[in-house]
Amino acid sequence: MNARTIPIVAVPEDRQRKRATPKGRAVDPAALEEVRKLLGTASRASDLLIEHLHKLQDHFGHLSARHLAALAREMGLAQTEVFEVASFYHHFDIVKEGDSAPQALTVRVCDGLSCEMAGAQDLLARLPAILGADVRVIAAPCIGRCEQAPAVAVGQFPIAHATTTSVQTAVNGGRTKHDPQGFVDLQAYKDEGGYALLKTCIAGELEVEDVIKALEDSGLRGLGGAGFPAGRKWRIVRNEAAPRLMAVNIDEGEPGTFKDRVYLERDPHRFLEGMLIAAWAVGIAKVYLYLRDEYHGCRTMLERELAKLRAQPPYPGMPEIELRRGAGAYICGEESAMIESIEGKRGMPRLRPPYVAQVGLFGRPTLEHNFETLYWVREILEKGGAWFASHGRNGRKGLRSFSVSGRVKSPGVKLAPAGVTIKELIDEYCGGMQDGHALYAYLPGGASGGILPASMGDIPLDFDTLQPYGCFIGSAAVIVLSDQDTAVAAARNMMRFFAHESCGQCTPCRNGTAKASALIDKPKWDLDLLADLSQVMRDASICGLGQAAPNPVDCVIKYFPEELK
Repeated sequence: MNARTIPIVAVPEDRQRKRATPKGRAVDPAALEEVRKLLGTASRASDLLIEHLHKLQDHFGHLSARHLAALAREMGLAQTEVFEVASFYHHFDIVKEGDSAPQALTVRVCDGLSCEMAGAQDLLARLPAILGADVRVIAAPCIGRCEQAPAVAVGQFPIAHATTTSVQTAVNGGRTKHDPQGFVDLQAYKDEGGYALLKTCIAGELEVEDVIKALEDSGLRGLGGAGFPAGRKWRIVRNEAAPRLMAVNIDEGEPGTFKDRVYLERDPHRFLEGMLIAAWAVGIAKVYLYLRDEYHGCRTMLERELAKLRAQPPYPGMPEIELRRGAGAYICGEESAMIESIEGKRGMPRLRPPYVAQVGLFGRPTLEHNFETLYWVREILEKGGAWFASHGRNGRKGLRSFSVSGRVKSPGVKLAPAGVTIKELIDEYCGGMQDGHALYAYLPGGASGGILPASMGDIPLDFDTLQPYGCFIGSAAVIVLSDQDTAVAAARNMMRFFAHESCGQCTPCRNGTAKASALIDKPKWDLDLLADLSQVMRDASICGLGQAAPNPVDCVIKYFPEELK
């Protein structure tokens, strides 16, 4: 026998050890019964995993290991699949065996740039002692209420312009829920002529070609940040094989952005009619709405209005509309990451090609749109593409909804001509700068859009006008800094956000954002190393998060060198 040969000895069958249960944590029968009772008759399809995790989190206040194992068994998924999804999203609290559950109530203090300038750090420092050990106080990334800075969420209830007193009152039960002033429900919308245009389309009085051409003539582009021409997108998806699906992005997580929330919580059916016109024109079989979890009030309202719409459909055969709930992940604002999340997975961007217009939701051609893009469809079709294009300044065309926050007297959503400058926007639409403050710098496109000095305040704000300066307009989230702020502090805030929100899929973004954040936290910046890091992140990151994350840092180095001395 060769010395290296190991003899094989047969083991009698009765002596073989057989596994009595599948690998992994044993499922607790009591936990399984609790999960079954909570899910009721709801489908156990795998794409509903995040929805079912929300049900567990809402009911029990956290996700226990025993319930995660039971949910995996009930949905026919591996426990690792369930755990990896639950652990990906910030709003799920996983409690491991032997650990204590979190407090029953969580207070999230937004530490985004606008809220930080308005005193969020002071709230974070003072609230734990005021609220006591029974309440968990944590910092949270931008919660989409930058015009209400500092903004706080007590559970799922938002507090505008929060103080220690108002938060304490809310914690002690002083919370009310109501629709915003001026809210237009289904009946009020119909009374104002709502859904008449959709019915005209369905009746054949408007041709699909006429509708798409009107969008093209208007110059309407995607208003979530990418700026892809809407009419062209409709044509592309319409030419793909059926069945086609539609995914609507209402996950606006870009710090400084809140326009979609403001429009949604006041006039939801204007958006829904535009969405259904798009579905008719492109031939959509089913629509999925992806709404960020921070917009709890909007979700409650939208569920109610969708129920009314299903009960009174504007036409027979209206496509099914399914509302999906995000779970606290900025990356899911990226279209392919959002699609992964709708499919019940971790929200990680896909490599492209193929593009979602060809292979999107569940492998089908998908029309992906931002909320506001669809919000404008009805008005453009009623008034004509030329009407929309007739607005504009400084050689630009169209209208823009600017989410303005920071050191202005009147922050909020400002509908202004495309191409307006920051100086015009502040003076004509925001009531000027706050008393005692002078314009120092501004972020034209949220966290990833870069930072420009006041001396460059005459640049038209629009698609394609800011790129020569290393910036972009994105979703038109404008954050205004004054002479009492610094661009360095703003860049540090933004980079902490990117490091927190990187999905971790690719090394340039995962390690690059964390490294950049650590480097710029130092008193003296290593400019050569930051330049190398920026180039690698731009060249090698899979999606726009890593590619654009260096913008604030690069802008500080280029436009604010005096702050680095």
